[in-house]
Amino acid sequence: MPRHGIEKPIRRVGIVAKPGRDDIPGLVTQLLSWLAARGIETECDLVTSNYLGRTGGFDRNQMPDGVDLLIVLGGDGTLLSAARGVGRRETPILAVNLGGLGFMMTTGPDELLPQLERVVAGDYATSCRATLFAEIIRNGKSLGRQSALNDVVINKAAVARLLLLDAYVDGEFVSSYRADGMIISTPTGSTAYSLSAGGPVIYPSVSAICLTPICPHTLTNRPLVLPDRATIEVVVQGGDSDSYLTIDGQVGLKLELHDRIRTRLADHCIHIIEPERVRFFEVLRSKMKWG
Repeated sequence: MPRHGIEKPIRRVGIVAKPGRDDIPGLVTQLLSWLAARGIETECDLVTSNYLGRTGGFDRNQMPDGVDLLIVLGGDGTLLSAARGVGRRETPILAVNLGGLGFMMTTGPDELLPQLERVVAGDYATSCRATLFAEIIRNGKSLGRQSALNDVVINKAAVARLLLLDAYVDGEFVSSYRADGMIISTPTGSTAYSLSAGGPVIYPSVSAICLTPICPHTLTNRPLVLPDRATIEVVVQGGDSDSYLTIDGQVGLKLELHDRIRTRLADHCIHIIEPERVRFFEVLRSKMKWG
């Protein structure tokens, strides 16, 4: 559900930028000058500091405490990595699209300063985006948890090889899948890899998790939309090649036979600032060339 601007004043802003872009140094310099003129402190990640010729900076996967607003300059990939750094914090994110599709990016570079003026004044709303927790259970022991804003994917390493995967929902057996892999996605991630694999578009505020097989050998194995309270387990039962667990397409973990991948909705959201004039179906029409 949308959440309107919080009462806490913005005194410290974090900046995360996409590497390898010639247009970012000028934009960052302008942004820092604007913030400094209003007495707002800034923290830059390593990439942003490098653009400015500075040393130091924070790791985008470990955002420092005390940041009241995070500005992300880049595309969806930059936002996904920054969201893991935000984690359980309630820090709102202003996502500025400098990439291609930028499906989750809600502001353009020309709109940055006017939008930031409204945010600093508290005149904004955020979209609460659900996240997933995933853990690998091996020989009865957890190997740790990873968080995902888009999706958790089990896939194969080699070409033209199938995996054998058993899926369970809340302990109840669903089906065995011979497929290239399995995608477990949030509503936000429903417009990413899951959509390419034939999954449905899910409205961002719908409380659901989507289970989408990747190229299943049995054509009647279709995507499932499950309640957000569900716990999903996928067991690697066999395959002709190595398999991996991928988090948001950015973190990869090698799987072994009989590993159980347990996934559930996390107890925190990522808050993305949304301009009032932008609507979800308008974004679909624009980004996906509908109608």
